[in-house]
Parts: sequence; structure tokens; C-alpha cells
Amino acid sequence: MTGPGGRPRGARRRAWAELLRVSALFTVPGDALAGASAAGLRPNRRTALAIGSSLCLYEAGMALNDWADRDEDAVDRPHRPIPSGRVTPRAALAASAALTATGLALAARAGRGPLTVATALAATVWAYDLRLKHTRAAPAAMATARALDLLLGATATAAAPRTPARPPAAGAPPRPPARRPTAARGTPPGPATTTTRHRPRRRPPAPPPAARRGAAHRAPATAALPSAALLGAHTYAVTAVSRHEAHGGSTAAPLGALAATALLGALASRAPATAGTGHRRTATLTAAAYLRTAAVPLLHAALNPSPPLTRRAVGGGIRAMIPLQAALAARSGATVTGPALMGLAPLARALARKVSPT
Repeated sequence: MTGPGGRPRGARRRAWAELLRVSALFTVPGDALAGASAAGLRPNRRTALAIGSSLCLYEAGMALNDWADRDEDAVDRPHRPIPSGRVTPRAALAASAALTATGLALAARAGRGPLTVATALAATVWAYDLRLKHTRAAPAAMATARALDLLLGATATAAAPRTPARPPAAGAPPRPPARRPTAARGTPPGPATTTTRHRPRRRPPAPPPAARRGAAHRAPATAALPSAALLGAHTYAVTAVSRHEAHGGSTAAPLGALAATALLGALASRAPATAGTGHRRTATLTAAAYLRTAAVPLLHAALNPSPPLTRRAVGGGIRAMIPLQAALAARSGATVTGPALMGLAPLARALARKVSPT
């Protein structure tokens, strides 16, 4: 079977998988789930919309990244899909625009607050790929994007569901006006002589948990800020190392990332004093997995800053986001989310052997 360009369909799928770096997709759902846990909420349908939005915006950034770097990759990485001619620049740019629009549409379905966060996230992604990548602001831009992705999950999960008022059915008679209480027969009318019994008023239904916690678009985001800061700091460190993956030669970047990883692992393992023993144990175990995944390749890159070891350190830093997200969810009291996220780690590792995440 051949595709429109005369190439086998398997080769075309392989090219797009490399362009979109599909092995890194497993690091994305944990952002929204960790955000929901940090806000003290259980995942719901709007969390799923946030995950879908995050996946689309993440892949939009991947396609746009290769489109913007097509001239540079032609020299340093000619095997990439665009320089090798397996994907055209026009197709990559069109895919990025379509994925961005889809991501914003999914966020809009979750509510106005999630759409605002997703718009800021999309603007950050496009600014990074087109302007900021080769500047000193690149690590900060990527850190901001990851932090916003976590906040997207928090705001979407807390967004109030839309419950529009149902219009009356066609042909239905109008409701009669409420009848006023009447006085008993033989008694002159007056406010003190009415004999109608007054029924106690029913209390309005209790607001949903998200409303009880405060404004749906402010309180959850505020509660999720510490987790967003930790995830953003890790992203900053990994991005600083990735700036040297093409040529290597930097020892300072891996050493700095290694120190940041040790600090972040210690902070992520700290559960609140009110957390139970199970939550603390899960947070400690997932934080240890984060340290093991990120620290070992960073140490190798610091000892030998060659391009292959530097790229391996970047790949390890990307995969380490999964146990970090699990640790952030566990320390927030999510007993199921943390272990469930750890189930994505072996899938990401297996797929990374076939498609590089960098």
C-alpha cells in the first residue's frame, strides 16, 4: 500500500510519528491530572477535555518546532522528517495550525476559564517555537508552558458545568399565577385572620464541591500554583540541557539540572502534615522514581557531555515528568491518580526505543 506521495503508508506514518515525537505524548496527561489533584478535585469529564486540549497543543508545538528549525536541521539533523523530504514544510505548518485550533476548541467546551488558560498556553508555544527558542528566554518559556498545562487541568476540572434553562415545550399551557392565601368563611379578611397554613420553605440544593471551594476559575488555580511551579522548574532544567543536545560540550547545564532534580525530588516527596500514611508513602516512592529516571542520565552527560549522552539526558528528563506528576498528585492526596500515572512510564520507555522523544 502506498500513500499519496508514492511512499508506503507505513513509512508515512513513521515520518509523522517522528515529527510529532509521539513517544513523549505519555508525559502530557499527567499535567491535567496533577492539576486536578492539586486543586483538591476528582477528575471528571472536563478533565478529559483538558487532557485532549493539552495533547493537541503539545503536538502542535512539536510540528511547529520542526517547521521553524527546518534550515538548521538540514545541517545538524538531516535525518529529521522535514529535511529528509518525508514531510513537507507546508504539511507540518498546516498540522500545527489545525492541532492548535482543535486544542482551543476542546478547552472552550470545558469553559471560559480553561479557554483563557489554553489560549495563553498556545501563545507561549508559538512564541517559543518562532521567536524565543534560540534566546536566553527559551527555558523560561518552556517552563511557563508546562506550568500553564497543569493549571489548565485545575481550571477545567473546577469549571462549573453548563446547565442552560429548558424552554417550555411547544403548545404547553402557561403556568397559572400563584394563589394568594384566603381567609376562612365568615371571617373578615385581614392579615391576622388568615387560616392558611404556611409550609416551610425548602432549602436550596447544596452547591457542587467546586463552587464550595470558591470561584471556579481562581481558587483551584491558586491551589495548583505550587505544583505548577515544581513542574515548571523541572521543565526549565531539561530545556537548559536540550540547548546543547546537537553539539554537546556543556558540563554546567547537566550539573545544574542534576542539582535541580535533587531539590525537586525532595520537595515533591513532602506531603502535607494532614496527609495519611499511604499518601506519604506513595509520594516518597514516586519521587524516588523521578530521581532515578532523571538523575542517572544527567550524571552521565555531566561526566561526558557528548551529543548522544546529552540527548539521552534530555530524553530521561522528558520521561521523568511522569513520576514527577505522580508524586505531585500523591502528595495532594490522590490515592488513585499517582499509581495510575506510573503505569504510563513503561509505555513511554518502550515507545522511546522506537521513536525518539527529542
